[in-house]
Amino acid sequence: MSESRGSHTSDARLVASAKRGDAEAFALLYRRYLDRVYDFVAVRLEGVEAAQDATQTIFLRALAALHQCRDEEYFAGWLFAIARNVVIDAYRSPRQVLVGYDATLEIEDRAESPEAFAVRADEARALREARDRCLSGIERELLDLRLQDLTSQEIAVAMKRSQTAIRNVQYRMIKKLRDCLGIRAPQREETHVEA
Repeated sequence: MSESRGSHTSDARLVASAKRGDAEAFALLYRRYLDRVYDFVAVRLEGVEAAQDATQTIFLRALAALHQCRDEEYFAGWLFAIARNVVIDAYRSPRQVLVGYDATLEIEDRAESPEAFAVRADEARALREARDRCLSGIERELLDLRLQDLTSQEIAVAMKRSQTAIRNVQYRMIKKLRDCLGIRAPQREETHVEA
């Protein structure tokens, strides 16, 4: 399976191939999700090394348990469920201190102007502070998963909750973030019908 073909192959097809022993299919899944998984755990764990170790553990567990991924279409949710468990294990570990990782201090796009980078960093910092100050644990987790581009269904799989429950938590989370950041909700335009 070539990289160009693999970049257009659905998760479900790659998972099915990997279950049949296709190492290249799992490698494509690994490359597809590596950065997202790392970003998810880096927010929760202290330091780059802890995040790298956790990310490695997540993919090793995923490979070992791939046969247990029953709904191949929602591989991302299944993978992030493993990521949640690894983070929970890290919380339980007495040697792990969880203070968070400031990813905004890394410049990803060198072509970005210093002013644009500063604005983006300030916005990210404000969001992170609002997240930590105003959201409950489940709301923080949902926000972190949403920031990794997971769909509501994938988040429901990862958090082992119904989609309706996820939508309800998301609604409360958005309202809390708006209040915490002082952002007014968009006003709905009233339509007037002439008689």
